[in-house]
Amino acid sequence: MTKELEATLAEASSPAWTRRVRAGRDLASSADVPEAAEALVGLLLDADDTAVTRQTAEALTRAGTEASVRLIARAVAEADDNRADWLQTGVHDALMGPGGAPGVLAACGKLARDPEGAVRQGAAHIAAWAADPR
Repeated sequence: MTKELEATLAEASSPAWTRRVRAGRDLASSADVPEAAEALVGLLLDADDTAVTRQTAEALTRAGTEASVRLIARAVAEADDNRADWLQTGVHDALMGPGGAPGVLAACGKLARDPEGAVRQGAAHIAAWAADPR
């Protein structure tokens, strides 16, 4: 693990929400790294600040990889209704932003066959959000 990744992982557990938001954005491109994935799920389900949830979901959606969308799907399956609304808002922000998030639907299609039921369930929600991003 690089020193940069270690520093960003440390930021993910910072008491400052702004640092956690930055960590979520910076870690999104490393969603396939187990340590980063664990931290990202924690940020998606951040109990202290919905801005962390929203902006981490947006960054992962923009990454658009199967690994990044899988993390959002896991979080969606675990989230209460309020947290799920903020996850949806983050996904929506990425879909409606410049360039959209073209890889999301393809990733959801692959995740529909995931062996983990919670991931399949979460991916179905994300696919519905992506199909109708109002």
